[in-house]
Amino acid sequence: MSSEIILVDALNFFMRHFAANPSTSDNGEHIGGAIGFLKGIQLLIDNLHPEKVYVIWEGGGSLRRRSIFKNYKSGRRPVKLNRFYESDIPDTVNNRNYQINLTTKLLGLSGIPQLYVSDCEADDVIGYLVKNKLRDEKIVIVSSDKDYYQLLEKNRVKIWSPGQKKILTADSVRERFGIYAQNFCVARCFCGDGSDGLPGIKGAGFRTLAKRFPEITKEEFVSVEEIIRISQNRSEESKVKLYHQIVADCEIPIMNWKLMYLDSINLSANQIEKINFKIDTIDRKLDKINFMRIMIREGIRVFDADKFFMTARSIFK
Repeated sequence: MSSEIILVDALNFFMRHFAANPSTSDNGEHIGGAIGFLKGIQLLIDNLHPEKVYVIWEGGGSLRRRSIFKNYKSGRRPVKLNRFYESDIPDTVNNRNYQINLTTKLLGLSGIPQLYVSDCEADDVIGYLVKNKLRDEKIVIVSSDKDYYQLLEKNRVKIWSPGQKKILTADSVRERFGIYAQNFCVARCFCGDGSDGLPGIKGAGFRTLAKRFPEITKEEFVSVEEIIRISQNRSEESKVKLYHQIVADCEIPIMNWKLMYLDSINLSANQIEKINFKIDTIDRKLDKINFMRIMIREGIRVFDADKFFMTARSIFK
């Protein structure tokens, strides 16, 4: 067993399986999201041999972020189901909710800890755990969301990307984007994020920013305000459009920082208290009998519960 702790961005992990796994139950329900999720957790534990695993669910979205920018995540595209489905599946949202509910019930009976905190996002909870509650622990974050790149730390925090099917490190970010992980969020504030509906500076891309601002290609942290100040100084002597564009639209990266930065900034004191309480008081109980009862009731036969429980027991101390 390693000394690493796995933090699973649950909805991100679930939706990958929900969209791609075509499994159905004997009752005619699509159950690929739930079964794929459980098998995925089992595979993570078997391959990474962690000390602990925490599954963190979305808490209904961040009220604080929406108060800053009302269009935050408002334009997200609906998830497309697997192309192998031969017929349309009605009530996709209802089925998704059914599967999430099923997944949380089954996980609860397997003893794998789950966290859910109302009115905040999973990435805020994970950001808080990485930087505060579990700051002395080695961590592997499981998600395909680039929001977590800013949390990467050499020799302490890594990311398992289900999409890329590999471990990402701080060096991975530098090799791909030309920017150190600690400055990744700063760069994104200028690039924007179309998936979350966040605007960016015209002409700003990661490689362009790295070229025009070599400061962010070094290990030292450079703030959004510093990039704006540098742009103001250089715009007086240079005709480079990016410098002038940043000065003209400087309110965009300042707003984006408030929305993109992961720490305790978007959590209330009450939410932090709830996170700490749940981590400190988790009661891990295995209930294989009721787990099997639910599987039988839901008509699920495409899952090896014996192997799953054997794996789940391996993270118990």
